Amino acid sequence: MSAPLVTEAEAAAEPTVGARSAWRTFFRQPSGLLAAIVLAVMVLLAVFAPLIADEPGGTSPDVLQSPSGGHLFGTDDLGQDIFAQVVWGTRTSLLIGVAASLIAIVLGTAIGLASAYFRRVDAVGTVVTDVMLALPTLPLMIMLAAIVNPSVWTLTVIIGVFAWPEVARLIRSQGLVVSAMPYIDGARVLGATGWRIVTREIMPAVVPLIVVSVLLTASRAVISEAGLSFLGLGDPDAWSWGRILLNAQRSGVVAIAWWQTLFPSLAILLLVLAATVAGMRFNDIRDPRRNGG
Repeated sequence: MSAPLVTEAEAAAEPTVGARSAWRTFFRQPSGLLAAIVLAVMVLLAVFAPLIADEPGGTSPDVLQSPSGGHLFGTDDLGQDIFAQVVWGTRTSLLIGVAASLIAIVLGTAIGLASAYFRRVDAVGTVVTDVMLALPTLPLMIMLAAIVNPSVWTLTVIIGVFAWPEVARLIRSQGLVVSAMPYIDGARVLGATGWRIVTREIMPAVVPLIVVSVLLTASRAVISEAGLSFLGLGDPDAWSWGRILLNAQRSGVVAIAWWQTLFPSLAILLLVLAATVAGMRFNDIRDPRRNGG
């Protein structure tokens, strides 16, 4: 009786040990560590934005000042500080990116896992996923954002709903590989239900892919939010990186006030690069074909 208990405990501990080892290896890599630092700084800026800079508003006589000691990122045509706009924009852009990513991950993982194990679900899930992937995403998001009342939450839902098909396809592909393994057949023979097999056997095997999908989907969501806000379809009451770019375009000072577009664009670039590099490095570490496992 004791041997099966020991084996089960060791088996339960293996994912935790493997995850800890993967994270240690991830942080030993310079690119992975740098990407994690950039993401951490972005999160800190978003959380402590009120302590770092006052929320931009009103007007000031310091109109279109270039970056200096008094205004690190310069000012816009209203005299508002660009650094404060970027800091407060980090909060909104990250919120939409993370929330939309979670929506996409939940929907995509559920549909992907169900399609990987249940053949009847796969027939419908694959068709729906292929149809969603074939749709012109950007025009549809623009149309929906123009119809509904623009707000942070409506943008989050719109972006998240259109982002899940890519996640579902990745999860389904990995899930099909796992569901064909012998231990899945063994669990089925022992009487395990389909729900238990999907949640306790297949899902832990695709967790690394879910982590990577969260990072990549969040970065794409930030780009989508910036694009919609730049088109005037964002929340007019919330600062975001896309809104800063929109204000620069509307004021007509893009050619002379280069700092008004440079710094929010750099923020978007840094976040997307950091999330992409972090996702790629974590995927490389967890892939046994790459680490000799």
